[in-house]
Amino acid sequence: MAGKDGADRMTYIQGFVTPVSVEGRDAYLDHSRAACALLKEFGALRQVEAWGDDVPVGKINDFHGAVQRRPEEAVVFSWIEYPDRAACDAAVEKMMTDPRMADLGDMPFDGKRMIYGGFDVFVDEGPRGPMAYVDGFVLPVPDANRDAYFDFARTVFPMFRDHGVTRYVECWGDDVPRGETTDFYRAARAAEGESIVFAWCEWPDKAARDAGMAAIIADDRMATPPADMPFDGKRMIFGGFAPILDR
Repeated sequence: MAGKDGADRMTYIQGFVTPVSVEGRDAYLDHSRAACALLKEFGALRQVEAWGDDVPVGKINDFHGAVQRRPEEAVVFSWIEYPDRAACDAAVEKMMTDPRMADLGDMPFDGKRMIYGGFDVFVDEGPRGPMAYVDGFVLPVPDANRDAYFDFARTVFPMFRDHGVTRYVECWGDDVPRGETTDFYRAARAAEGESIVFAWCEWPDKAARDAGMAAIIADDRMATPPADMPFDGKRMIFGGFAPILDR
């Protein structure tokens, strides 16, 4: 869906979760900056790279297991925004053929454990503006519950907005490949007939996020969820991330 604040609003994203060496943080940032400059030239609207800050260990699954994170690594949650799927496909084709991409050198992370996919944006509420903290989410949703989940997501946004979220985005898996080592389906423990939702909410800073999340948990609207939730919350993975690149 198009956003309310301009024609340059995205309707498609590429989402990523990547294990990156803590010692290699600066090299990863340099590589991302250089790649971002080309991606913007190729048609991307925005690239965000967010470094794991408050990423809990889950009972069933979590971001750590999603990328088989090693002790010396952090988890990076990131996305690239495009006006539509066609623009994304065109940018990917240019990435594969433009010699300047090869000039970026070796990737400063283990690409075999990076998970990625293309997603249709179905909820994009709140203006894009200054933000200094992100909560990221990945979850499996039965295909049969797609519309019910869309409705659920739209009803959740006012509560998040009331407690400080500046932008709230939900995206449905459209081009999500199966990987040899790991992928979004394995990360979310997706069953047959389930698709992946990639989502995030933006906050003005971490203090606002910490206070806002506490308020959301205590909100009566959260205490009385729908009797028949359209997804299995036990398999939702989530965490807090500090942006290191937002262009």
